[in-house]
Parts: sequence; C-alpha cells; structure tokens
Amino acid sequence: MTHAPSTRQRERIAYRRRKAVRSVLLAALSTAVVGTLLAVGITGAPGWDRVKTSFFDPDAAVEYLPEILTGLWLNIRLLVVCAALALTLGLVVAVLRTLRGPVFFPVRALATGYTYSFRGLPLIIVIYLYAFGIPGLRLQGTPDVLVLGAAAIIVTYGAYLAEVFRAGIESVHPSQIAAARSLGLSYRQAMRHVVLPQAVRRVAPPLLNDTVALQKDVGLISLAGPIDAIRAAQIGVAQDANFTPYIVAGVLFVLLALPLIGVTDWVTLRAARRQNAGS
Repeated sequence: MTHAPSTRQRERIAYRRRKAVRSVLLAALSTAVVGTLLAVGITGAPGWDRVKTSFFDPDAAVEYLPEILTGLWLNIRLLVVCAALALTLGLVVAVLRTLRGPVFFPVRALATGYTYSFRGLPLIIVIYLYAFGIPGLRLQGTPDVLVLGAAAIIVTYGAYLAEVFRAGIESVHPSQIAAARSLGLSYRQAMRHVVLPQAVRRVAPPLLNDTVALQKDVGLISLAGPIDAIRAAQIGVAQDANFTPYIVAGVLFVLLALPLIGVTDWVTLRAARRQNAGS
C-alpha cells in the first residue's frame, strides 16, 4: 500500500521546486549579463583587433594543431608515469618519516631533509639541475633528458605528496595501532592493513588536487628539450610570430584537466557528505 503525501507535504515539494527553478533562472541570467559585459568590454577595447590577430588566428590554430596534439601525447604519458611514481615515492617517504625509535633517526632525518629541500626548490630549477647538470658529469649510462626531466618532476612532487600522506597517517588515532598490535599484528602489518587504508581515504581530495597541479607542470618538460605540446606551440610561435599556438596548447591542457578536476570535486563532495553523516 503506497503512502499518499499530505496536502502540506505537496505544497512544500511544489515550493521547493519553484525555488529551485527560480534559482537556476537567476543564475543563468546573471551569468549571461556578466558574460555580455565582459565580451563587450574586451571586444570594444582599442587594441582588440591586434590581440585577436596575434592570439586567436583560426588559420594558425588549424595549421599547428596536429603538431601540438602529437606533443600532448607525450605530456599524457609523462603525467601517467610521473603521477604513479610520485605517489609511490611520497607514500614511502611519509612512512619513513613516521617511524618511531632512536634507531630510525637517520632515516627520519634524510626523509625530512628531502621533503624540506624539494618543497622549497622551484620545479624549474630542479629540471635544469637534472636535465643539464647530470649530463654535464659525463657519467656512463646517463639517461636522456626526457628521463631526467621526468625524474625532476617526480622527486619534486614526491616531496609534496609525502607531506599529504604524512598528514593522513598522523590523523589516524594511535589507539588503532595499539589495538592492531594487541591483536598480534606487527607494526608493518598494522600500517598496511589499518592505518594506510584510512589515511589514503582521508587525504584523497588533496592528493587529487596535487595530481591536477602535476598535470599542468608536466608541460615544463619542454625546458629540457623534448617536443611536447608546449615546445610544439613554441616552435609554431617562432615560425609565424603569432601566439595562437600557445592558446591552442592551453585549451588542450584545460580539456585534459577537466575529467581529473571533475573526479576531484566528486571525491571532495563525497568525503564531506560522509563526514557530515558521521558527525
């Protein structure tokens, strides 16, 4: 037997529906007004025609799009490899920093020095040091600049991710480790089966935010010489003295980031709802 809503409940539902429709219409109207004002203000500027020719030339965009897409494929592969290795490195360093006991002091000191150093160094400088400094040593078996540039990105972002992981590990109450040890688990087993699953779940949103930042910074690999999307756009700009290829590369990077940003927002919203439901 189905339950029929009361008159008061139907009125409440109708009121909420009208309010939602009114909010959507108001948001659409205000967005249209602001967009129109911005469009009029930009296109009405005295130098708009010159900017339009230099940055938004459709012929230049079509001409250099294939080369930029080819370079973007390199950026995508770098993103996958660097993200996986940086997450792994960050997790290992975070676990090393949480080791207890005086015997592990050298390990904690090295891990702390690593995170402090690479969190303070600009990524551009690290790429230059790795891509041009290491080959200058003329050591046998030195990797090419693409591998060295990727290594610079990995060690830099590994330091940031290590602090995120460490915050998640320390957010787990010590009583849970004590309970796991009382059940016969070793410290390593307690970290693996009790602490780390909770820590990773709690810091998933900031981890994804750092991954979004990494997605942008893989474009800095062009400083080392490989022809990625940014380098391909730079070549096009040098050939035609037109900045449209940079705009094309920027749009492609935004489109590449949109799915990851959407996943990040979804995970953040889900974590917030879970926390509110538990409070």
